[in-house]
Amino acid sequence: MGEIFNGIMRAISSLLGLAMVLMGGIWILQGFNIAFLDSFMANDKQWALWGLLLAIAGIAQIVWSNTRESYYRDR
Repeated sequence: MGEIFNGIMRAISSLLGLAMVLMGGIWILQGFNIAFLDSFMANDKQWALWGLLLAIAGIAQIVWSNTRESYYRDR
């Protein structure tokens, strides 16, 4: 049961990280006035910075969730 739970939580954590990367990419595009121009974030460089930070956090989430050791592997 523990291995199944661990696998499901890894998948959810990876999907959350992927969503963070995608949202950060959208914020970067809006901040640099490249896409989604009908937003209050368009042409505001601060949103590009926030997007970069969110994308980096998403990448870290993906890496962490897929490289950590399983508690149940050694049992």
